Amino acid sequence: AAATPYSDGARRVTIDEMESLVKEGKSVVIDVRTQDSYDAGHIPGAKLIPSADIVNHINELPKDKLIITYCS
Repeated sequence: AAATPYSDGARRVTIDEMESLVKEGKSVVIDVRTQDSYDAGHIPGAKLIPSADIVNHINELPKDKLIITYCS
């Protein structure tokens, strides 16, 4: 993976990139907000795993796909 210009080193993707990666089966989308925020609206197909609970769901995350998270 190429270096990113962000200090956290995390790759950013555009909406178009995300849609392509999901369609090709190369990524999954994880919504890390609260249940209330998710219920108010979310990206279709996104799985809810609130950020405080990620550690409890590590085994549910695929090892062979790009994991795309979002919180807003």
